[in-house]
Amino acid sequence: MHTIANDITVDLPVRTVYDQWTQFETYPAFMSGVEEVRQLDDRNTYWSVRVGGVERGFQAEITDQIPDELIAWRSVSGPEHAGRVTFEPLEGDRTSVHLELNWDPEGLVEKAGAALQIDDLQVASDLREFARLMESNGFATGAWRGTVDGSRETPGTIDR
Repeated sequence: MHTIANDITVDLPVRTVYDQWTQFETYPAFMSGVEEVRQLDDRNTYWSVRVGGVERGFQAEITDQIPDELIAWRSVSGPEHAGRVTFEPLEGDRTSVHLELNWDPEGLVEKAGAALQIDDLQVASDLREFARLMESNGFATGAWRGTVDGSRETPGTIDR
């Protein structure tokens, strides 16, 4: 399993940054290689991605979600991966975003990319683009404020 970890500071309050991160269907705007994300329900998403010229689809399940603190997930189909993103408020209405992704590269292209840390560079680039988009907009396009705690889910509000 290969691990990628990266941080970015966004010059907006934690609630705004977290709220936008919950808008999974907007990920293609800042994540290169992500063609589409469909929100199936509060816990499940379907992803269509292109990595190294190879198209893949997979379903991911949110395993933990605490508003303004963290979102964790794992794949339930397709390539094996899991990860978490945490949000920490900083002085001056700024937010630290920390992303950690564990994945199992498949095939020669993915294994070479992981060995050369191209995937690390891509995650860093995607986080920079997320921060750029957030700071240029200044607001979140929606939000889901519920909690997912292992197998329990607490309904939240959806702002879209």
